[in-house]
Amino acid sequence: MTLFRTERLVLRNWQERDHDLFHRINSDDTVMAFFPFRRNRAESDAVMDRMRAEIDRDGFGWTAAEITATGACVGFIGLHATEIVPVVPAGSFEIGWRLAPEFWGKGYVTEGAAALIDFAFDSLGLDEIVSFAVWSNNRSTAVMKRLGMRREEDFDHPGVPDTHPELKRHQLYRLTAREWRRRL
Repeated sequence: MTLFRTERLVLRNWQERDHDLFHRINSDDTVMAFFPFRRNRAESDAVMDRMRAEIDRDGFGWTAAEITATGACVGFIGLHATEIVPVVPAGSFEIGWRLAPEFWGKGYVTEGAAALIDFAFDSLGLDEIVSFAVWSNNRSTAVMKRLGMRREEDFDHPGVPDTHPELKRHQLYRLTAREWRRRL
């Protein structure tokens, strides 16, 4: 099911053929450098199935990103309900992404995320979206800045175990519908 199209991408629901790529990005040390865990195949398959069910239910979520010209799935770009009390209250929506390394630096995340931001503000009527990353994840925070998001505050992510202190500190970025529309 195609949910969104951009110039170069199709953002769609997950398909059976995506299991290998999804497992690869969730177990790859380079991709997961800013996460305290890696997923084995069974865990990865279960997460992808939950993501697929969420998209079926809501019409959006962590969507598979596919290159239109080749049909290659590159990872995911998505919009998801989130909360990290008290920094990000319930009812907030996060934009995020995870791609296989060979697709980094090609503008796919910025392109796909911009389409989802349009959807968030125009179709869902959201007032704001957030994104966050480990303080040293310069690639992700650079995308947030390109999207016009502004850095709000730093916080210690409660979901990161104390065994990984280097990954606890996160930067929170926000973007309001008004700020997004002003850019156009």
